[in-house]
Amino acid sequence: MLETFFAAEAAYVGAGGRGKASFAELAACLAPDVVMYQSPGLPYGGPRYGPSGIEDFMAAMSEAWREMEFLEQRFAVDGESVAILNRGLLTARATGRVLDTWVMQMITVRDGLITEIRPFYWDTKAVDAALMP
Repeated sequence: MLETFFAAEAAYVGAGGRGKASFAELAACLAPDVVMYQSPGLPYGGPRYGPSGIEDFMAAMSEAWREMEFLEQRFAVDGESVAILNRGLLTARATGRVLDTWVMQMITVRDGLITEIRPFYWDTKAVDAALMP
């Protein structure tokens, strides 16, 4: 299910987000009470609640990035908790800069649906540098 989620995330962002892509495949992976705790230091940071909050986050990601390519993903599962180490290339929509970075995510999955997402970026300053003209 998480592979489906990540593929749908990349497709949604690449298509340009809200109004240009369907959120249905992502929403199908989310529990009604899902919550995301994103670093407030990021341009699209802050907590997000429910599938609509996750869609708002994905829309903001789509404004920031035009492409997300996952080069490597390592999964470690302990019951309902999943740690995912992602290495990816993010291409900024406004600047065209490519960021090669790592993001660790702690995701809780219950009854086959994501209930909590906590991403941890390796270098938030590099994110800002890639996005700022």
